Amino acid sequence: MDNTTAAPPPTPSAQPNSQLASSAAAADALSRLLHRLPPTLSLPTRRSNPAATSFPLISLSDPNLQDLLFSASSQLGYFQLTNHNIPSHLATSAELESVSLFELPKDKKESYFPKNWPLGFEGDEYGNGESFLLDAECSTVSTELVLASLPQLTRALEKVGLEVIEMLSKGAGFENPLAEDPTRKCSLLWLHGALDGNDGLSGGSYPYLVGLQYQIRCQKYSLLSDSGWVTVLPQVDSIMVTVGDIAQVWSNGRLKKVRGRPVASLGDCENSSCISMSLFVTLPSESTVSPLLPRVIADGVNAKEDEIGEDEEQDDIHSICKTGRRLFNSFSFEDYAWRVYHEPLLFKDPLDKYRI
Repeated sequence: MDNTTAAPPPTPSAQPNSQLASSAAAADALSRLLHRLPPTLSLPTRRSNPAATSFPLISLSDPNLQDLLFSASSQLGYFQLTNHNIPSHLATSAELESVSLFELPKDKKESYFPKNWPLGFEGDEYGNGESFLLDAECSTVSTELVLASLPQLTRALEKVGLEVIEMLSKGAGFENPLAEDPTRKCSLLWLHGALDGNDGLSGGSYPYLVGLQYQIRCQKYSLLSDSGWVTVLPQVDSIMVTVGDIAQVWSNGRLKKVRGRPVASLGDCENSSCISMSLFVTLPSESTVSPLLPRVIADGVNAKEDEIGEDEEQDDIHSICKTGRRLFNSFSFEDYAWRVYHEPLLFKDPLDKYRI
């Protein structure tokens, strides 16, 4: 018979007190949780105004211009140009003409610049400000309205933009289709006006090769780069240049990009209003967009390929496989432009749909 004495059972009187204390603590924790208000979640409508980031300053007369442009474009996707031939008084006169457009009554804005997507007047329906999207001639159906400086500034900025595209094509190693056929490009002047610096984030944009904006005064801008939002402070009388999504596809990803137009930072606008004039050098709506990669021909000599058409896609894919992996599928410019224009910038990169 086992004479080992068993341990006594727990004292009954100690159990209820322990359970009551545990239950009370749990009840208090649950009460605090239930009475805690949930956080208020919303999309940002205003950006903070951080210190300006590094902003490459490049002279158009620099003997190493091509290398400097490619370096800034492949690392950042934006830079500023000096020693150009655009006089400051032309930009100032063009801005005054822009102001006169925004001061027109709404019915005249709509009648003088009827909506013919993407061109025309865009009203302030979502709190993002009003916009005029104009062609290179700043055409209007009005016989009363005379615009002289805006078309002149557009042509001058376009000339600089085409020079930049040529330099970038050489740096990235593809043949520039616009050099051989000028009809393969078009220019879009985007005039945007916002009150109280409320230059909203949620508005759409338009695809482009390069965007250019003359800096009339000292003012910070926000850019949506591949690495996120950055703040830059361009030099007065310089030209701020952003590399666009179409240039990134043409270079097969070798160039970084900026999505949309530069957005004036809050608090930097004079007279409680901001008017920006951004020129986009872009493509006709019927274009097909594809990477422009070096081709290997039968004798082993490297040449360059022109823009890839849908009918030639299979042959071009075979050639691309010999020279390097293709990062983007071909796509319709018009379909892509419609998406970019109508989708807010806050959402994901629209080019993701075409990445391989």
